[in-house]
Amino acid sequence: MTTRRLIEMKQRGEKIAMLTSYDYSMARLVDEAGVDVILVGDSASNVMAGNITTLPITLDQMIYHGKSVMKAVKRALVIVDMPFGSYQGNPMEALASAIRIMKESHAEAVKLEGGAEVRESIERILSAGIPVCGHLGLTPQSINKFGTYNVRAKEEAEANKLIEDAKMLEEIGCFAVVIEKVPAELATRVAKELTIPVIGIGAGGGVDGQVLVVHDMLGINQGFSPRFLRRYADLASVINDAVGHYVDDVKTGDFPNETEQY
Repeated sequence: MTTRRLIEMKQRGEKIAMLTSYDYSMARLVDEAGVDVILVGDSASNVMAGNITTLPITLDQMIYHGKSVMKAVKRALVIVDMPFGSYQGNPMEALASAIRIMKESHAEAVKLEGGAEVRESIERILSAGIPVCGHLGLTPQSINKFGTYNVRAKEEAEANKLIEDAKMLEEIGCFAVVIEKVPAELATRVAKELTIPVIGIGAGGGVDGQVLVVHDMLGINQGFSPRFLRRYADLASVINDAVGHYVDDVKTGDFPNETEQY
């Protein structure tokens, strides 16, 4: 899978399936299942490290997760999130951060949040030949500015800015854009007006593809239940039952039995 093939998928009307992964074992399973794009998201800050927001995760940690994922993946395009503080306000620092991600993780693209505010940083990264995926709408790295995870761009002014930013991202050379938690009608309009793929999360079905956090859709993370999340499994219960059974077997002496020893 390549950035060019994603654009061709949009042209054919073929939907794009994206999921997050943060480690070798999960990435191998997700890749084998046929996912088109794997996002090494800064959501690792939440689901892997237990932080309340995405802000604490570092560039070194994102590179570690990206490198682990890349060792497993044979088919999917792998995108690594640029963490908070690695690109805002300083285009040269943004370029240096993106180069580190590409060189050290071997990932195939980076993603960063924002529109016109980070245009110079995106242009600098693109000038080095590094593919960039944009991210608009609810941008979790700006949670302290928003003060809420509610739906974004419901008002006309913010909706118009999102449209302008999306067109700008395409114009300067981004290969795709993620749009998070905005009204479905707005996301559909953006997808129709752009020639690059628009990947939605909580943005309705009128976009070119969907992304979810793998721990959420597998039911490992039970504490997050927004309207847009569909749980495809209840692995929290499966794992809890399995571990509980193991504990019981160890306590009673049932494990290991005679066939499970040398």
